[in-house]
Amino acid sequence: MSSAFRFTPLFVALAATMPVAAHADEAKADGFIEGATLNLHFRNAYFNRNNLNPGVRDLREWGQGAVARFESGYTPGVVGFGLDAHGILGLKLDGGGGHAGTSILPEHIKDNGELGAAPHTFSTAGAAVKFKAFDTELKAGDLFLTNPVIAGGETRMLPQTFRGVSLTNTSIDGLLLEGGQVSFTKPYNQSGHRRIDTYYGQLADGTKSDHLSWAGLSWSGTENITTNLYAAELKDIWNQYYFDFDYTYVVNDLVSLNPGLHFYHTQDTGQALLGTIDNNTYSLHFTVNAGYHSITAAYQRVNGNTPFDYINLGDSVYLDNSRMYSDFNAPNERSWKLQYDYDFTGVGIPGLSTSVSYSRGEADLTKAAQSDYYGYYNADGKNAMHWERDLDIKYVFQEGNLKDLSVLLRYASHRGSQGYADIDDNSDNDEVRVIVDYPLNIF
Repeated sequence: MSSAFRFTPLFVALAATMPVAAHADEAKADGFIEGATLNLHFRNAYFNRNNLNPGVRDLREWGQGAVARFESGYTPGVVGFGLDAHGILGLKLDGGGGHAGTSILPEHIKDNGELGAAPHTFSTAGAAVKFKAFDTELKAGDLFLTNPVIAGGETRMLPQTFRGVSLTNTSIDGLLLEGGQVSFTKPYNQSGHRRIDTYYGQLADGTKSDHLSWAGLSWSGTENITTNLYAAELKDIWNQYYFDFDYTYVVNDLVSLNPGLHFYHTQDTGQALLGTIDNNTYSLHFTVNAGYHSITAAYQRVNGNTPFDYINLGDSVYLDNSRMYSDFNAPNERSWKLQYDYDFTGVGIPGLSTSVSYSRGEADLTKAAQSDYYGYYNADGKNAMHWERDLDIKYVFQEGNLKDLSVLLRYASHRGSQGYADIDDNSDNDEVRVIVDYPLNIF
């Protein structure tokens, strides 16, 4: 995709998928109020990172989040109108200045430059207008987005949103076409918006990317096969392309095999505000499911002298070895993972599940790009190695007043060699997260 990629062609391409003639039931809209929903989501999050590297602080914070989301139906007619609105509130339950900085609460920088205690509360609100004609939906405003090239962070206390426009089409069963453009993001630990940027790249003072544009398709219309193809342009920084393919082969009623591939290509574009980027990153997995057990083996490779980079604070890292602490995405890194999952329904405890994994990576950092843009990786480690052990235990209440409430306990232990510690002074740590989710449907 050239630097000429803009949002307008997305409308043209997606609009072309709309049927010429109206469906017989197109005027039977649910109604603005009749089709409306209101959902509340409460999340209690505790984050504790015990840093074992000399001179590095331990991090510990605890908070309560609440998200209210109203989604209207559509007014009747060929073109229906609707409105989505949300309110987000975060409360600090614990987190002094000496232990702040876990990322679930806002960071407060004191006058002396040190990190102080987070504020006791933070909040935000937003809305998006929407229009629907046939099977095509347009939204403009504050958006919740989830796809391989732009996905709002959902793993902390509160969700991330983006400000811009999006367009989706579902005319063909099993096929989702989408595109859009966003310029600002509301991170999960802030009240206000900021320009969209990248996680690892260091832009020169006064420079910024105006927006990110994307287009893609997701196919699930073939039994046991899913595939996605996306392209994105972060203006004057990169063009990024993504492809995945996932197949499930059913051996019998108990056993199935699941191979899959994720692939990203990232190339600098326009003014190349982060310098030269030419990065191919992929991961391969193979999962054996047997009854209530599953075992996964994965291999991941970063081919490039810059890290695999993505939207700041987002979850657009659709790679098999993206773990709780590390994404195993350093320049020229090779990594593998072995994971075991068990559903305790097999022993009469529905709702209880667990996952345990071990991941290991090695990178030749002497080849990392020596520039101010990705200076984070300017290290001397030829054999920079690190590993991570992860354990998740989750229980979802199945009935009663607490139905759908879930409790997730996460533990990770990460260690790095001296070469790896040169780029990450937090590399040796033990981390505990406890997340309690309670979703409520009001109407």
